[in-house]
Amino acid sequence: MAYRREMAREDADRAALRDVNWRMILRLEASISVGIGLLMLIIWALAGARHFWPAWVWFGLAIPLALQVAIRRGLRAPKGHRLLAAHGAITCVLASILLAIWLLAGARHAFWPVWPILGLGVVLVGHAWVRHALPTAREQALADRVEVLTRTRRGALDVQAAELQRIERDLHDGAQARLVSVAMNLGLAEELLSKDPQSLTELLAEARSSTLTALADLRTVMRGIQPPVLADRGLEGAIRALALDLAVPVTVGGEIPGRVPVPVESAAYFTVCECLANVVKHSGALQARVDVGYRGGVLSVAVRDDGVGGASLAAGSGLRGVARRLEVFDGTMTLTSPAGGPTVVTMEVPCELSSPRT
Repeated sequence: MAYRREMAREDADRAALRDVNWRMILRLEASISVGIGLLMLIIWALAGARHFWPAWVWFGLAIPLALQVAIRRGLRAPKGHRLLAAHGAITCVLASILLAIWLLAGARHAFWPVWPILGLGVVLVGHAWVRHALPTAREQALADRVEVLTRTRRGALDVQAAELQRIERDLHDGAQARLVSVAMNLGLAEELLSKDPQSLTELLAEARSSTLTALADLRTVMRGIQPPVLADRGLEGAIRALALDLAVPVTVGGEIPGRVPVPVESAAYFTVCECLANVVKHSGALQARVDVGYRGGVLSVAVRDDGVGGASLAAGSGLRGVARRLEVFDGTMTLTSPAGGPTVVTMEVPCELSSPRT
């Protein structure tokens, strides 16, 4: 929001500067036109001509000034109506020019300006009809927003479904299998308790080992849902901790002057995880770098590597999943990966920091 307010303020300042410059130029042109008109009047008076020809000179000088004023008036209309307003203003000026020509010519002939004025009016009415038949800028913006929200909601549901499937698979293949093994070992131990007590030691040791492994699997699943390091150290600290466990050397730079909202923080962390996983698996890079920052209400994260390049959003589902995850928060992702490298993935998510860093 702060970033948008700053951009709106800059646009207003630029518009005010353009308006001031235009007024200065218009005053200069008007002054020159007045000077030329007075000069023509003096020449006419000294020449003693009967026909008052300076009126045609004044008329020619007034045309460009009138057109400029008309266009400027039209452009001051609300956004979405400016083109029609400018068209209407120019039509009025052209109609006035035709009337002035007819009057300056002596108005002796039939009122011929009616036909070109009628044609100009028909064109203006057609423009107005087309303009009102089209959606307004606000309606178009709302339609675009609805389309974005529909797509991001579908993407969020897809991401959520994929996460649930991953968690279910990890629990089924990991912790659940270990716990089933523990239950079977304890069942065997119960049967051997009365028959062969000496064999209990090995079974209980195996059950204990399976229980510890199941606990480790559960911790892995929990870290996949919400890593403890992310809750303890924030996004920047979690990325630094992640960089320490990778086979490729990763440098982390930048600073976030506060705490990112939890949903955005989680999405940004897992997108960095996906990007760094691609660096390790596919890039052939010797080193990588992650830069984080926050400016103007926008969180930015850039992942760079010196690998072979050639990455594409269409090449796999990982980066597409990253883009869908960020779209839920109105975030964007850009990928630059020419053949031969380097590969740069830049993510930006608008958000507000919850509290300053102490």
